[in-house]
Amino acid sequence: MTLASERFPRSSRYDPDWIVAGASGGANPLWLTEWLTEAMALRAGMRVLDLGCGRGLSSIFLHEEFGVQVWSTDLWFSVDERARRIHDAGLDDAVFPIHADARALPFAAGFFDAIVSIDSFVYYGTDDLYLGYLARFLRPGGQLGIAGAGLVREIDGPVPDHLAAWWEPSMSCLHSAAWWRRHWERSGAVEVESADTMTDGWRRWLDWQHAASPDNGVEIEALTADQGRYLGYVRAVARRDDRALDEPIVSVPVSYAERPVFRDQPPS
Repeated sequence: MTLASERFPRSSRYDPDWIVAGASGGANPLWLTEWLTEAMALRAGMRVLDLGCGRGLSSIFLHEEFGVQVWSTDLWFSVDERARRIHDAGLDDAVFPIHADARALPFAAGFFDAIVSIDSFVYYGTDDLYLGYLARFLRPGGQLGIAGAGLVREIDGPVPDHLAAWWEPSMSCLHSAAWWRRHWERSGAVEVESADTMTDGWRRWLDWQHAASPDNGVEIEALTADQGRYLGYVRAVARRDDRALDEPIVSVPVSYAERPVFRDQPPS
C-alpha cells in the first residue's frame, strides 16, 4: 500500500499501514491536517486543542510536525486506545488524550493558542450557538481551523440522482466553504481569514477510499460519478479578536413565591 503524495510531503513520511490502522473516518487525517495547517500559523510550544480527533493520528502529526502541545480530545473513540497509540509514539509528555463532548469541554477560557478540527466539526459546529461557545477557549488572537469532507457548492433542492444511493439524512451537515464563511462571519465571534475548497479534493477522497476502504463500493461509485461537481474537501480558518464573548448559560437562577393558580382562587 502506498499513500505517498507529492502534494502532501509531510504526510508521506508516515507509514501507510500505521495511517490506515489508526484512521477513524472516511478521510486521510494526515492529508487534511497538513492541508489545514498550511493556512495556520502554528509554532513550537503552542497549546493546541485537536477537537474530535478520532483515534489520535492528527494529534500525533501536529506535535511531530510543529512541536506543539496537543490536547487530543474525542467523544466517540476510546481514550485508552488513543493513549496507547500516543505512548507507542513516545509522546506521553506532549500529546494528552482527553475523553470529552465537544459541547461540554473541560478547559479554562482562553487556554488554547489554536483549535483544529479534522473531519468532525460538521457533527457539532453547524449549531448557530456553537462557535461563540468554542471561541471562549481560544486566547485573543488564537486561530480556529477546520478541514473535512464537504460540498463544492450547496445542494439547493433534491439530492442529485447520482448521489442518492450514497446519501443519507445525516449528510445534510455537509456544507461548502462559502457556507462556513457566512456561518462564522454572522456569529461575530471570530474574524474569518480564509475558507476554500481543496483543488481536486474529490480525487484525494477517492484515492483514500481505494487505499483504506476498497470494499466501500457505494461511496466509491458516488465519488466517481460526481467528479467533483458537489463532493470535495473544505477548510476554514478564523482568528479570535479581542472582543468579549458572552458567558455560556448553564443555569438560570430563580426564586419561587406561592401564587393562586386561578383568578378566583382565595389565597391560602
